[in-house]
Amino acid sequence: MNPNSLDWAIVCLSIVICFIPALFYLQKGGANTSEFFGAGRAAPWWLIGVSMVATTFSTDTPNLVTSFVRTGGVSSNWQWWAFLLTGMATVFFFAKLWRRSGVLTDLEFYEIRYSGRAATWVRGFRAIYLGLIFNCVIMATVNLAAAKIANIVLGWPMWQTLLICACLNVVFASIAGLWGVLVIDFIQFGVAMTGAFAVAYFALKQPEIGGLQGLVHKLPEKTLNLLPDFGDWKMALTLFVIPLTVQWWSVWYPGAEPGGGSYIAQRMLAARSEADALGGTLLFNVAHYALRSWPWIVVALASIIIFPTLDSIHAAFPNVEQRLINHDMAYPAMLKFLPHGFLGLMLGAMEAAYRSTIMTHLNWGSSYLVHDFYRRFVTKDATERHYVFAGRICTALLMLFAALLAYVLDNAQDAFGLILSIGAGTGLLYLLRWFWWRINAWCEIAAMTTSFVVAFAFFMAKKNGMEIEAHVSLLWTIAATTLVWVTTAFLAPATDRSTLLAFYRKVRPAGPGWASIRKEAGVATSPDSLPQAFLAWLCGLFTVYGALFGTGSLLYGRTNIAMFWIATGAVGAFGLIRIVPRMWAHNPTPEGS
Repeated sequence: MNPNSLDWAIVCLSIVICFIPALFYLQKGGANTSEFFGAGRAAPWWLIGVSMVATTFSTDTPNLVTSFVRTGGVSSNWQWWAFLLTGMATVFFFAKLWRRSGVLTDLEFYEIRYSGRAATWVRGFRAIYLGLIFNCVIMATVNLAAAKIANIVLGWPMWQTLLICACLNVVFASIAGLWGVLVIDFIQFGVAMTGAFAVAYFALKQPEIGGLQGLVHKLPEKTLNLLPDFGDWKMALTLFVIPLTVQWWSVWYPGAEPGGGSYIAQRMLAARSEADALGGTLLFNVAHYALRSWPWIVVALASIIIFPTLDSIHAAFPNVEQRLINHDMAYPAMLKFLPHGFLGLMLGAMEAAYRSTIMTHLNWGSSYLVHDFYRRFVTKDATERHYVFAGRICTALLMLFAALLAYVLDNAQDAFGLILSIGAGTGLLYLLRWFWWRINAWCEIAAMTTSFVVAFAFFMAKKNGMEIEAHVSLLWTIAATTLVWVTTAFLAPATDRSTLLAFYRKVRPAGPGWASIRKEAGVATSPDSLPQAFLAWLCGLFTVYGALFGTGSLLYGRTNIAMFWIATGAVGAFGLIRIVPRMWAHNPTPEGS
């Protein structure tokens, strides 16, 4: 592929268009840490919602989906489709609680919910672990995907891609803070979605494909099915049963954290009200699952016909580095069919998607390192300008570490599995800590330690030749971690009563888990209704899964099945229209909180 001057002009134009908002928010974004890391808690729902979608629309995401489809069929996407259950729970059970807490970062939560040195230690440790180590692993997978695309499309070596991208991202992310990131995300999402649909359109136009009808006709039923083959129980267990019954509530994964967290929590905390936090998170989940999936899946399916093996990819692109050739490479390989102009649009779209994700991770990681570690433990009484400057320095260093780490990873699917295994078993704790007073900081320490130790033990066992299925190690890690932290909740010292009372008065979570604290606090009962939230959660699932599978069935030409799924989605949407306004009406966030 050889982009011409038109393609490069389109790429440059997309960069310039996105850079203008960064300049506009230069002064406002750098005024203080609340503006730089939290957008002054004034962001509207539509802006934070689109920003969440744009952040998770990265260069490695279509590569990951392509790898899933090529190795296990469309049904392999249940490995991430199942996280919709987590996402909708965040919308209706946790978004308002996060906004009500009034913290700047989700790690600050630890010292308003727990007490003592354990709470302080958890906050500091997770600032380094998530903000630096874990965050850099995520960014490294995104960098790796960008390097693969640039290697195929432009012939650039990895070092050149990473150098150029690093410079762009550091400048963009450090100038305007979260305000700039949010507005740039809004623009970049439109560019990225346009590019994704363009790739799907031109993939279907190839003579080897023959349009949608030809695509469906030429591929085996097993590859196209939305559900796995239950005759192969082992595969169905791994791809469908475990993700849908266990994984969604038990595994911590960035962007799909049980109870919300990381950059999703950052957006909810930046919302101007509880209603905006709920609405933005709902918009994110609808667009993330129902809107984006099929353009990627269509391209992945077409790639199976055009590049049936890894050798065929390498034969088509002999100059690509051999170590980069994996099934996730098939998505950028399909860009070869884009005509000039559209190739530039897609390059701009992929660059926008990449920049959106990296900018978010740089700002989010810097907020942990500066607000939750440097400001909390190192320099406590400096000026706001000093901490903003520290955030900009952290931004540059994080990008450097993530670029170097990209050389260690092989493909996006390996990183996905590693991240899932390390976070296994911690999810239930993150759900229940809002609704059960007995959970304490030692539970968090026990869960993190057990999850890491067990996951590392399985990792070393595999390295030494033991054959252990991924789902087996995942389930054992979840079981061990859950058992340890639940036991710790009853045996470890309880959180100070004064801390629990202050937390309840501020956040007012619903349910029986705070009954004794609620009685002692002497404040009005929670404005939230758990039955109402549960009903809204079910309606949200019906809406999104109905839209997702209805669209897929229409693409396959299965009209009767499509009508069933569309009707299911319509029922869910009707329920949301009735329920969500009532949830918005309860207890808007007080000014200044």
